[in-house]
Amino acid sequence: MGIKATWLGHGTFLLQTPEGKNILIDPWVENNPVCPDSLKKLDQVDLMLITHGHFDHIADAIPIAKQLTPQVVGIYELCHWLQRKGVENCVQMNKGGSVTLADVKITMVHADHSCGILEDDGSIVYGGEAVGYILTFSDGTKLYHAGDTNVFGDMALIQELYQPQIAMLPIGDQFTMSAREAAKACELLKPKVVVPMHFGTFPILTGTPDQLQELTKAMPLEVHGLKPGESLSL
Repeated sequence: MGIKATWLGHGTFLLQTPEGKNILIDPWVENNPVCPDSLKKLDQVDLMLITHGHFDHIADAIPIAKQLTPQVVGIYELCHWLQRKGVENCVQMNKGGSVTLADVKITMVHADHSCGILEDDGSIVYGGEAVGYILTFSDGTKLYHAGDTNVFGDMALIQELYQPQIAMLPIGDQFTMSAREAAKACELLKPKVVVPMHFGTFPILTGTPDQLQELTKAMPLEVHGLKPGESLSL
């Protein structure tokens, strides 16, 4: 069995490992307007990774964590907030650290974004910093989920240290980098495959996979513009 990545829309992915474990990244499904109804209810989540505390990345973290009891990975402050909300099995990390869970080595890396958590009373509390993840699977495949980010020069260090073959990059613009910045990220990261994300959910997220394809056409790169609910074998 290989690795399968299913895009649930926005920044949310469900990954199946070669061992059959399910990894959910940035859990926003129930009220995600582009997530297919058939995928809004998940039966198995063994591991949950959270890049930052904005609502469109953690909205379903608490109910899924309580129902399916996965191990939940996030930066220290975000995990502390989740624990106060009754989430168990939190694995606290910080940038540069690695842990091995569900047969996958997980390394937390930098992202260039904000990370305030919106509380029910409308206040915003500190949720640590935004991050990305390098996932190294048992077959040697390395995948980079960038989270919400702008391009930053140290993506070259991510390439030098980890050499991810697959990169999941936001392209929507306004709240993350656009296709133009994402093309520069591809130049720095040198992946073989790019899966665009964080576009098309709302009208203001105007970037498209076609734009990224055009901007990277001179690179030895495959751009896979998925539709929500579509899967890619890696």
